[in-house]
Amino acid sequence: MPTSSQTLYLNKNCKQVPPAVVAKLLSEERSLYLNRTKNSKIIFEKTSNILPLGVPSSFQYYPPYPISIKSAQGAYLFDLDENKYLDLSMGFGALQIGHSHPQLIKDLTKTLKGGNLYVAPSDLSSKAAEVLSKRFNLEMVRFTNSGTESILYAIKVAKVFTQRNGLIKIEGGYHGGYDPSTVSTKPSLDLAGSEDSPNPVLTQGTTPGDVAVVPYNNSLALEKLLNENPNRFAALLIEPVLENIGIVLPDQDYLTKVRELTSKHGVLLIFDEVKTGLTASPNGAAPVFGVQPDLITLAKSIGGGIAVGAFGGKKEIMAKIVDQTATHFGTYNGNPLAMQAILTVDKILTPELISEAIARNNRTISHINSIIHSYQLPAHVLGFGTKGAVTWSPNQVRNYRDYKKIDFELAELNYLWNLNRGIITPPGLDDQWLISIQHNEKDTEYISQTFKTLAIALRSY
Repeated sequence: MPTSSQTLYLNKNCKQVPPAVVAKLLSEERSLYLNRTKNSKIIFEKTSNILPLGVPSSFQYYPPYPISIKSAQGAYLFDLDENKYLDLSMGFGALQIGHSHPQLIKDLTKTLKGGNLYVAPSDLSSKAAEVLSKRFNLEMVRFTNSGTESILYAIKVAKVFTQRNGLIKIEGGYHGGYDPSTVSTKPSLDLAGSEDSPNPVLTQGTTPGDVAVVPYNNSLALEKLLNENPNRFAALLIEPVLENIGIVLPDQDYLTKVRELTSKHGVLLIFDEVKTGLTASPNGAAPVFGVQPDLITLAKSIGGGIAVGAFGGKKEIMAKIVDQTATHFGTYNGNPLAMQAILTVDKILTPELISEAIARNNRTISHINSIIHSYQLPAHVLGFGTKGAVTWSPNQVRNYRDYKKIDFELAELNYLWNLNRGIITPPGLDDQWLISIQHNEKDTEYISQTFKTLAIALRSY
């Protein structure tokens, strides 16, 4: 089993923070943000006239406006106001190798001199396929340009292979912008129905087809759905570790039971490893749990910041592309720049370097856990691989309904507190960080020190 880690620290000995204290600190931090980011505000107001929300992707927006970045290097981002940020977002997990890695720059520069688009197979695409096959135990693999595309085609191949049209997904799970995978991503509880048998909540403007939703960490709900609907579902789409709502770890043997149930009912198991991938271990999340899915989808960490995705799995399933009953197209699929990025990331991210980043992350989590307990904060900290998250609830989050119970005002304060002190995490109040191979001990110590200053402020009343 590859080196990885799962950590969960719960804090039952906690005291609530008075709402007035949170409100006061939030007001101060919002004002500080406005004062520190005046040039970002100017560019936001200008670009909002041509870019909806002033951003290239809606993920990048957060009120009142997002920071505009000028450059990046190593573990740091630099904005238009000359502020320096320790980057813990790292492209939502794409940059396990960090920003502007010299080896990647060298290799991509050389590749570009030989052409940037062939629309034909090449030695690079063959080698990249071999790399992913070995890393993630895939008998056959195809390339895409994003996680969304990888999900789209994995679902299509599953439907053709099984000759079924139904899809099961996890409530609260995020899998990109393909219509079926957007169902119940972060649904309103007013529409979501019961916890054990959730309603599929649709995103406006989508036509998802036949999609059912089950809660995470609840194999009984999955078993009931499968027993009541024989021969309906082609696949279960699931992140082995939910990373759209912080980090939600699977219960012991949950994924093993999921594997048993899907196999029993002829339903393909698709692991979405777009966000886990090489941040989970040198070989992804699947071997960490000892569960081999039928198909795996990849993107983000395999490309080091270059747009690339992939999907693959068992040969008998991928053979549906071979006999052309399942179609898979894309002008940019397997382009030389993306293929070289896969090869370079594979060369850089040795098991030793990933293990060092995991160990650094574990030390950070342990330090933050000590602070949470010392200041009796209503929070807990957990991690998986090179990622970690502070969740503002004293209780473990096991599924989407638990996530909805966390204190989102404290989560927003945590996010702004970090941002105003030069630490950037993904927007969305889920506070999931990534420790890349370019983060050092000084960087991770600063994470803990900054969290301690927040803890002191929360108890200074």
